[in-house]
Amino acid sequence: MSELNLARRGFLKTGAAAAAALMTSAAAHAGIPASKIQKWDEEYDVVIVGSGFAGMACALKAGRAGLKVLIIEKMSVVGGNSAICGGNVACPVNPVQKAQGIEDSKELFIADCLKDGLGINHTELLATIADRCNDTIQMVVDCGCEFVPNKMLFEAGHSVPRSYEIKAGTGSGYIRPMQAELKKLSNVTIRTRAKFDDFVLDDDGAVVGVTARTGYRFDMKLTNDDRDNKTGKAVTIRAKKGVMLAAGGFSRDIEFRQVQDPRVVPTTDSTNQPGATAGVLIKAMGIGAMPLQLCWLQFLPYCNPREKGFGVSVNFVNHACMDYGIVVDRKTGKRFMDEHAGRKIKSDALFQVIGQDENYPIAIADQEIVDSINPSFVKLPLEMKTVTKFDTLEALADHYKIPKEAFLAEVKKFNEYVKADDDKDFHRILKFNNGLSLKKAPFYGIECCPKIHHTMGGVLINPKAQVISATTGQPIKGLYAGGEITGGVHGASRLGTVAVIDALTFGMIAGEEFAKMA
Repeated sequence: MSELNLARRGFLKTGAAAAAALMTSAAAHAGIPASKIQKWDEEYDVVIVGSGFAGMACALKAGRAGLKVLIIEKMSVVGGNSAICGGNVACPVNPVQKAQGIEDSKELFIADCLKDGLGINHTELLATIADRCNDTIQMVVDCGCEFVPNKMLFEAGHSVPRSYEIKAGTGSGYIRPMQAELKKLSNVTIRTRAKFDDFVLDDDGAVVGVTARTGYRFDMKLTNDDRDNKTGKAVTIRAKKGVMLAAGGFSRDIEFRQVQDPRVVPTTDSTNQPGATAGVLIKAMGIGAMPLQLCWLQFLPYCNPREKGFGVSVNFVNHACMDYGIVVDRKTGKRFMDEHAGRKIKSDALFQVIGQDENYPIAIADQEIVDSINPSFVKLPLEMKTVTKFDTLEALADHYKIPKEAFLAEVKKFNEYVKADDDKDFHRILKFNNGLSLKKAPFYGIECCPKIHHTMGGVLINPKAQVISATTGQPIKGLYAGGEITGGVHGASRLGTVAVIDALTFGMIAGEEFAKMA
């Protein structure tokens, strides 16, 4: 039996039981009664847990309304996964689409999301995103966020180009300007190395504050940092208007993620930053928040097996090779999927090819394609030697040990499909390829594989970003949430660029709800 299977069996006997016990304990604990707090150490109108897209958007709206706001972030830097993600953002029915004659609609956006989400998305949340996305884009532009002008990305799984490309090439293109705007507000405080521990509830079950620890030190060696790490000084913080959860997903929580999907072993890599753990989610469920679709874990099909975590190659594989080029099975030299399908479809196809013998498929682009994308997408991968450049397709085939004759025939066939706008093999949408195919040397190749990227499930919210109680079906007073800690928006699998608009929009809405209380 392999080492991975042994590790998996061992975990299922001990780790699953331990994690289940933790969840039972959290449910029994049900927060801290406010009556036990003799004196609050600090008081704010709004306390936000997490400093990514959702947290900063909420702080902007609440802070600009004059409310006293505190963001607590357990890591030593702000931004979480938001700062390192690709950063491109979907926005159906936007002004750039209109100027370019691209026909889109709220209904088409929802239909695209439902297709990849296997129909289990909560459409009222998708409708909210579609209705408010242009307001969201205006909010970040007003902060100084810059998009590539007059450009719409045709992201995988979407029926039409509807995604803005962030100029910075990563989510830092939002986090930095948003943080700079927040620093201008004297009533907003951002505190790093401050870890949320629990909720404080009044006699009616409303959230009126949190307990936290300042001076917290995240421990990379722990598989379960939230629940095993006791560093820092305990403080009680009153939240007079309420608490907003923006703590992200749990892709790096070895114990919790494996309980949800036992196929994921402890060594399964993730694109996420180390702080993506389940502690805040577990505490929210402990006070009655409705859990939703926790077992749906999304893999990102654009990763490189030779680098850890997100790495530097994702944008190149995504926007060069899969948007315009092809991916082939190195054993056969042939394509095996629609490279523009949704992430789940592609990840499932990649896993089938990779199999047990690590037969990593090869993603390919040519110089014309490279010239059409953001230059930074290829620069770093070339420097890090995850992408290799070749003068001929024959040299590329020799390097990756791909059957040359079959491969060259496959490239020729694909080029003909692009010219005819008709992919007879996988019915890929080619009309937005703008004639780009594989014909201009040099050519670029890279191995690709899926890694855990996004946790679909979390707590249930309504269109006002209020967290819903599993007991009453009504909002838990004083508790809001947005982004990856919530479930329902994406269903079983999310489309690329929808997570950014999801987090920013529901963060913005939560902030607007707090602003109404000012």
